[in-house]
Amino acid sequence: MKQEKEAVHEAVREHYGELARRAGAARSSCCDASGAGAAACECSPKLYDGRLLEDLPVDVTGLSAGCGDPVTIAGLKPGETVLDLGSGGGIDCFLAWRQVGPGGRVIGVDMTPDMLAKAEASKEKLGAANVEFRRGQIEALPVESDSVDAVMSNCVINLSPDKASVFRETFRVLKPGGRVSISDIVAEGDFSAEMRARLDQWAECVTGAVSAQEYIGLMREAGFVDIQVVDKVGAEAIVGKREGMPRIFSARITARKPA
Repeated sequence: MKQEKEAVHEAVREHYGELARRAGAARSSCCDASGAGAAACECSPKLYDGRLLEDLPVDVTGLSAGCGDPVTIAGLKPGETVLDLGSGGGIDCFLAWRQVGPGGRVIGVDMTPDMLAKAEASKEKLGAANVEFRRGQIEALPVESDSVDAVMSNCVINLSPDKASVFRETFRVLKPGGRVSISDIVAEGDFSAEMRARLDQWAECVTGAVSAQEYIGLMREAGFVDIQVVDKVGAEAIVGKREGMPRIFSARITARKPA
């Protein structure tokens, strides 16, 4: 089991590393950039209100790796500490940075060195001194317990081979009363064992997806309350359509840690 998890992590890290290395030619990570779905989702920033993206470098918007907008539903306030799981090129971190202001703090955690390097370069361009990027896995966050007001994640938790650990870690780092704001891929129906074993499609935000019911169940088991599916829309245009694949959705989900 440990070897299987490590294989998933390595496939995901290599996939995103390649996107970062291609830089300006990069497409949304939730696309199969070599085939199905690539033309339909060449620019994840279309998922955001264009006004949010004003003055962000192309290295940020061009490396957007999301399937929705978790920032708008996060209700961020000036002075808050925000954590982004799987921060990639940093788009959600920099959007959060603008909202929490100079008195706030934003932490991005990612396991892909190439993505972290891109994010750090963009941080310097923007002068975002209170944004910090840390290398680590979302199943074992390099973040102190009870230290974060809000956790965001955009099309990343579906990539984890151990989602229960992700939610337990998210719960751990949140302050009492803290909240989560997630945009992620969920499935309606089952993948075959053969499809689940396809690490290339796992890395493309496809075969790692679970149902919304299972997703919410894992959050509840971790201790979250007030779990709400804000919206859920078909995501075939984002991930493409594969033979034998169940229906795929992009869902935005919020919850909180009890006070």
